[in-house]
Amino acid sequence: MSVSVERKGNEATLKITLPVEEVEKGFVRAVARVNKQVTIPGFRKGKAPRRILENHVGKDAIKEEAFEILASEAYRKAVADNKLVPVADPELKDSKFEEGQPLEATLVVTLRPEPELGEYKNLDVKKVVKEVTEADVDEAVKALQNRAAKLVPAPEGKKLEKGDMATIDFAGMIDGEPFAGGEGKGYPLEIGSGSFIPGFEDQMVGLGKGESTDVNVTFPEDYGAKELAGKAAVFKVHVQDIKVREVPEVTDQLIADNSDSKTVAEFREKTLERLKKNAEESAETEYRNNVLKAAVDNAKFEVPEVMVTQRANQMVDELAMNLEAHKMSLPMYLQYLGTDVKSYRDQQKPLALERLKSDLVMDAIAEKEGIKVTEEEADAEMQKIADAQGATLKQVRKIIKDNHSMPLLLANILRRKAADLVLGSAKNAPAKEEAQAEEAKN
Repeated sequence: MSVSVERKGNEATLKITLPVEEVEKGFVRAVARVNKQVTIPGFRKGKAPRRILENHVGKDAIKEEAFEILASEAYRKAVADNKLVPVADPELKDSKFEEGQPLEATLVVTLRPEPELGEYKNLDVKKVVKEVTEADVDEAVKALQNRAAKLVPAPEGKKLEKGDMATIDFAGMIDGEPFAGGEGKGYPLEIGSGSFIPGFEDQMVGLGKGESTDVNVTFPEDYGAKELAGKAAVFKVHVQDIKVREVPEVTDQLIADNSDSKTVAEFREKTLERLKKNAEESAETEYRNNVLKAAVDNAKFEVPEVMVTQRANQMVDELAMNLEAHKMSLPMYLQYLGTDVKSYRDQQKPLALERLKSDLVMDAIAEKEGIKVTEEEADAEMQKIADAQGATLKQVRKIIKDNHSMPLLLANILRRKAADLVLGSAKNAPAKEEAQAEEAKN
């Protein structure tokens, strides 16, 4: 067998040639394989002469089987010998194949990209911690007030404002015709909540109890129900009732009834501490993300679209499994979001690309730095899974082995170690002792 490989970016063209003697062996194997798959009257399975077999299944069936055997094995050997890492099935561009003649085939395969690393050590990324002020505490107090607020009947003559709760009847029409899902009676709607189509709630401001109006809106172009997307509609709306929020005064009793504090002063003090801690944690998370993003952005490479699609599909599959664990189906969830599987998958592609780029760069850093995963580290990772699931290490190891998930587990540990190297070398990384103390706290 002779193979020539021409690589251009993330694509490789393989030109494979097999000598006549290999082709002949391929036909012998094809005859034996097809013979075992068919039943021919008068012959034991697998024992029919080739002439009889060809009369039964046709010469082309034998030829196709021979080509599949030879081309598949030659492709796998060419990939292994040339240390190629395909990310999708190859595409057959051209072939010449006849019994008694050499096989010639040209295959094109998409390969896993090999990032050209840029700077990934000593990265200079600033950590910015948001300043927490008394005004932020005031907002928290206001939020508590709103949570404790009660809906009460509106005073006589009250006109709808943002924040009011209206009970409405509505009937929508497009081009003078009603449409599915466009009618409702006794529907509770908070004005300004953004629950309805953009512009709908704004046109209800100023209406009183018992009053009606026509609301003119246009469904968004990306609306979940495609038959309505981008279309203009008119809704006849009638206000049955109006309720307003009665917001309580801020007192020690209000705080005691709605929080873990007993007084207003205690609540403000605890809230200030909590907000400062949240700000620090948020800043640390953003800092770590930005350091790793800088390492990824400094690398040069392109991710094939097929990989992005595969990762987006994987993300959708993972969502479906998580939903099933909570007794909910993917179609039901997507219907609630007003979208479908294809649209949702397409929405995930930017995130899929971001994750792929990070994985590829961390893999490249691990290889360059000679980072390895020890058996002890793998066991520790599986022990964490076992502890979280209430299982034993032996049980988790068996599940991972049965599911062939060990390479993924090892890859995740490897990438995490590469990320730790990048973060630990950053110019604004905390001192080793400080980092260890923080880790011990967590």
